[in-house]
Amino acid sequence: MRLRIGLLVAGVLVGLWGLWKLVQAVDIPALVRLPLWLGGAVLVDDFFLVPLTVGVGWLVTRWSARPGHHRTVGVVRTTLLYVGVTTLIAVPLLLRQGTGPNPTVLPRDYTRDWLLLEATIVAIGYLCLMFRRSRASSGDIGGR
Repeated sequence: MRLRIGLLVAGVLVGLWGLWKLVQAVDIPALVRLPLWLGGAVLVDDFFLVPLTVGVGWLVTRWSARPGHHRTVGVVRTTLLYVGVTTLIAVPLLLRQGTGPNPTVLPRDYTRDWLLLEATIVAIGYLCLMFRRSRASSGDIGGR
C-alpha cells in the first residue's frame, strides 16, 4: 500500500512539474489553442481512426475466414499495424514540410521517404507471407 501511495505522489509531482514547465515555456495564445488542438486530435481519433481500424480489422477477419488464409492473418495484421504506426508518426512531418518561419528545418522530401518506408514494410510483410505459405504447403501442419 505504501508503494502505491509513493508512486501516486511521485506521479502527481511529475505531472505538476510538467505543467509548470509548459506554462513557463508557452505563451498565453498558444495555451488557449492547445485545448482546441487536443480536442481536434480526439475527434480525429474517434471519428476517423477508430472506424478505419475497425473496418480494416473486419475486412482482415473476413479475408482470414476463407480456406487456407487462417495461417497468414497474423502476418497481414502485423504488416498493417506497422504501416499504421509509421504513418501516424510521419503525419506531422508530411503536413509541416517546408512551412513555418524557417523552411529549412524540414528540408527532406518526407513524402518520398515515407512511401519508401511503407513500401519496405509491405515488401517484408509479403515475403513473410510467402514464406509462411511455402512452409504450409510443404506439409508443415498448422503452418508454424
